[in-house]
Amino acid sequence: MRNPFTRPLTAVFLVLIVSSIAFAQRGRPDPRRGVQSSGPSVPHDPHDLTGVWRGNAQSLSKEPPPMTAWGKEQFDAHKPSYGPRGVPPALGNDPTGKCDPLGYPRILFFGRPFEMIQTKDRLLQFFEWGRVLREIWIDGRELPKDPDPKWLGNTAVGKWDGDTFVVDTVGFDERAWIDHFGNPHSEDMHLQERYHRLDRDTLEIVVTIDDPKTYTKPWISDKLTFRLQANDRIREDFCVPSEEESFNQGVRNPAGGVFNK
Repeated sequence: MRNPFTRPLTAVFLVLIVSSIAFAQRGRPDPRRGVQSSGPSVPHDPHDLTGVWRGNAQSLSKEPPPMTAWGKEQFDAHKPSYGPRGVPPALGNDPTGKCDPLGYPRILFFGRPFEMIQTKDRLLQFFEWGRVLREIWIDGRELPKDPDPKWLGNTAVGKWDGDTFVVDTVGFDERAWIDHFGNPHSEDMHLQERYHRLDRDTLEIVVTIDDPKTYTKPWISDKLTFRLQANDRIREDFCVPSEEESFNQGVRNPAGGVFNK
């Protein structure tokens, strides 16, 4: 005899699982981490971006610009786990479900902190999620003309424009999504970031995506705010393929109505 409680319990279980996964993916800030300092009156060097920073943005802005036919085709093929088009993770195709890299700029929206480390010829972004290291070259080199696509971009170069640090990056792997909602980009995307330290504890970033293959005009982000996490450090936080596969088979897939034979 079929258990009469199976169907409602499965529905409740699905809601709980999807909610918990979405919460985990967003990586909301942990209030126990990072002691905030006293505010804008504290002296700071606007050309010093070093420190551990954390934000809570989920995308560049609420709405992307109009997509080209190719961009819309890619967007429709992406099945994110939450947002207005969200489906149960087992029925989606978010690359992170297989422990693929988040890519850039998506890793900015994952809710985990990153550390800025300056050396003689590079500014390094050390991300907690996956312990990923991104190099921003400040040695005066030019962007490559025909770069091989990479998850974080082939080459990022930075320079100061007054008190704003401007970074240009090219050569992106189009398998990565821009954000958790499945917004796409092509290998031809040119990404520009403008970093401005408003005060000792506040870093503002404006991102512009120029990708004519995907969008009909440049996508300029809102002003994204990141807060200094004083006395914090980058911790170990990996997506482990063996653990992810076990979780998919035992929890995520059954919750989405997908059962392994």
